[in-house]
Amino acid sequence: MPNAVASLALVLWPVASVLLFRALPPGRALIACLLIGYLFLPPPPAGFDFPLMPPLNKETIPSLMVIVLSLALYRGKVQFIPESTALRVLLAVFVFSPFATVLTNPEPVFYGQVGLPGLRLREAVALMVQQSVLVAPFLLARAFLKSEQDQRDILLALFLGGMIYSLPMLLEVRLSPQLNIWIYGYFQHNFEQMIRGDGFRPIVFLYHGLWVAFFAMTSVVAAVALARAEPRRNKAYYAICALYLMAVLILCKSLGSLLYAIGAVPLLLVAGRRMLMHVAVLFAVVALAYPMLKSVDVVPTEEILHLAAQIDPERSNSLRVRFDNEDILVERAYGKPVFGWGIWGRNHILDGNSGRILTITDGRWIIVIGVFGWLGFLAEFGLLTLPIFLMWKKAMAGDPAAMSPFVGPVALLLAINCIDLIPNATLTPLTWLLAGALMGYAEQFVPQGKPRPEPLRAVL
Repeated sequence: MPNAVASLALVLWPVASVLLFRALPPGRALIACLLIGYLFLPPPPAGFDFPLMPPLNKETIPSLMVIVLSLALYRGKVQFIPESTALRVLLAVFVFSPFATVLTNPEPVFYGQVGLPGLRLREAVALMVQQSVLVAPFLLARAFLKSEQDQRDILLALFLGGMIYSLPMLLEVRLSPQLNIWIYGYFQHNFEQMIRGDGFRPIVFLYHGLWVAFFAMTSVVAAVALARAEPRRNKAYYAICALYLMAVLILCKSLGSLLYAIGAVPLLLVAGRRMLMHVAVLFAVVALAYPMLKSVDVVPTEEILHLAAQIDPERSNSLRVRFDNEDILVERAYGKPVFGWGIWGRNHILDGNSGRILTITDGRWIIVIGVFGWLGFLAEFGLLTLPIFLMWKKAMAGDPAAMSPFVGPVALLLAINCIDLIPNATLTPLTWLLAGALMGYAEQFVPQGKPRPEPLRAVL
């Protein structure tokens, strides 16, 4: 169980947030508050649960604080509500569709001798508040992080965060994952899953080793992007740091994140800004299409498993378990396709005698479809991918040299995160931050000049 230090860290975070907003410009304060909170606050189950409120934990407390402080300090100075009709519709559906989920799930669900209760109106209030808090980093990033300098600040924060976080990561690689136990008094996941081969993969203060590896990957991409765009005198520094972060990523022993980095780094080094947007759009389309293709059973799962087995048989077996559970949960979702089954595990299959959950929801997409239905999925993934599509459309309309040199890496990171939401649930406040920043830049960007082809860029 979490100790007093864990509770104290969460209780004192509002004070730290105030200090950050007092000391930094609003955009940098937003980045710092969300990033530091995500990396260092204690993960669930540490938190507080109050009626009609989402759980107050390492994600919701920083998000609530940036809402409160932004409204208190900058209300009337910036526009928080978007003018785009498409964005407003997606936001409205994202926030208010849980009300429909509750209204369509008043009945209890039974599995043999085990039953789960129906949903009440009080759950609708809590879920709508939860959705509002979840999307807050998107809206605030759209308002505060819309310039080229803001994009550089995001990449620099991810780079510096990776450099700092690499130290506890390396400590856990050497000694085993112990920091959350030493500081906050508990281990946040299954320790056996942190054992890989004859060593360990770090978890630090995040939810799983996969989350740590994914963050390490974002730091590598950020370092390479900065090395490409910075003045010559800084290139060597960022290049050396990128190599170091790549070594740390390898030690995280996560094949997925390593493959993302192996694909993204060469692309960042040689591709033009428009090409990066092409790749980002491709990834966004795959993220949106995969659940639909999976629901009609046209995803080539056997071919994917065969390819995975050639790389790592153990990972292939893990992937097969995911595919099998996806099939079961998609079939379960057919029972409530529009608004979903709601919370409390109603979207799962339970053992009729013990009540034990028999299914596993790894991917964010299957979680959202099961809980909030296809409408909830389209709203959430629509919000995440709309900035990519809008920026791609504008990038195709003018001279790519007029675009920020950082917009491609930001879009690529967001697109990779969207792809990772297929096998994993790595949706974090940083995901929403990237989406909001890209949306803010895309909305105010005006294409200049005539479209022209881009040559491949020289490596560094």
